[in-house]
Amino acid sequence: MDFFKLKKHKTNVKQEIIAGTTTFLTMAYIIFLNPGILGETGMDKGALITVTCLAAFTGTMITALWVNAPLAMAPGIGLAVFFAYTLVLGMGVTWNVALGVVFVSGMVFLLLTMTGFREKIIEAIPHHLKLAVGAGIGLFIAFIGLRNLGLIIDNPATLVGLGPLTPTVILGLTGFIIMGALEIKKVKGSILIGIVTITIVGIILGYVELPNGIMSTPPSIAPIAFKLDILGALKISMIGPIFSFMFVDLFDSVGTIVACTSEAEMIDERGKIENVSKILEADAAATVIGSLLGTSTTTTFIESASGIAEGGRTGLTSATTAILFFLAMFFTPVIGIVPAFATAPALIIVGVYMFKNLIDIDLHKIEIAIPAFLTIILMPLTYSISTGITFGFISYAIIEVLSGNVKKVKPTMWIIVALSVVELIF
Repeated sequence: MDFFKLKKHKTNVKQEIIAGTTTFLTMAYIIFLNPGILGETGMDKGALITVTCLAAFTGTMITALWVNAPLAMAPGIGLAVFFAYTLVLGMGVTWNVALGVVFVSGMVFLLLTMTGFREKIIEAIPHHLKLAVGAGIGLFIAFIGLRNLGLIIDNPATLVGLGPLTPTVILGLTGFIIMGALEIKKVKGSILIGIVTITIVGIILGYVELPNGIMSTPPSIAPIAFKLDILGALKISMIGPIFSFMFVDLFDSVGTIVACTSEAEMIDERGKIENVSKILEADAAATVIGSLLGTSTTTTFIESASGIAEGGRTGLTSATTAILFFLAMFFTPVIGIVPAFATAPALIIVGVYMFKNLIDIDLHKIEIAIPAFLTIILMPLTYSISTGITFGFISYAIIEVLSGNVKKVKPTMWIIVALSVVELIF
């Protein structure tokens, strides 16, 4: 185990394996959620289960072996929502082209990381807008969770309304309460426990069919693997979505990396994160590989912090997590029966956690409040993450110009605003 430099990081094999298992338990819900979200685009759900596990295995193992960091990767919820509801269902783009957009965004992210330009992007975008994007995605995800649950339905008069309290809606709300209560008690794997509990209750009450078996050969990935349309993604109209995918992945990853590496004691006395470029390069590489396999953007998961809290300090932690994701592929019969009313509460919980970014935005200053508000509110109302980002960035630039603070807008930010205008036009 000298490969992982356990002694240097003051850890041992047992501690690392426990930490890796903990990380897996806290993020295993993605195996249920990702196929459910992407499956609405017409992609094969069985193949998506396999690909979700493979993408998590690949990205996390790259981090383990190349970076030697206790960080886990998997397809991100916010980015899966963007893929399905904004690009495919919203803009009418085929899922093949959407995968092409993910591939191109991953390649651009990798290029920006290797050239060092990503630091300029991070520095150029105001902090309050970064927080607003996270909060807006959280609100959007929660809205989709409420819709999938059936608590929010279409209403011709008011666009949306309260749905009937059917038995499955009540089961879903019960799952939400279970997850929330377990989160309050800081029980690891609370979201997974909630999903499994409600699925079992659904089986008992007759709302969920029993699986044909417990284990099986993983479903073939042939229906979606290598079916991406890269040429279709290179159209001018796709510039905005490509940028949005890259932007969300960049700041989602950076925020997670900063939080987790601090806990893992990977930040030196100068405040520099150990191997940060390698981590971001691994993130971008995982996205490219994931798009080829057939899933939306792969990103670093904040749930990595749970394993770090258990003492995970090296790549052995993430290697353990990766192996468990690989083994999960063989339990597809069980995973496949999980109903929407069991996974919808998980989306709401994830949305709540992301929406918490709002408390760090100084809404007392109107020049901050306007672009932040537009970013947040337009994501769920337009059913588009990129639209929220676009209006937030453009309004920020306009306000600074009208306020006579043009110099506050950095040159790189003007490029980003220009890309936002292009997206709005096309």
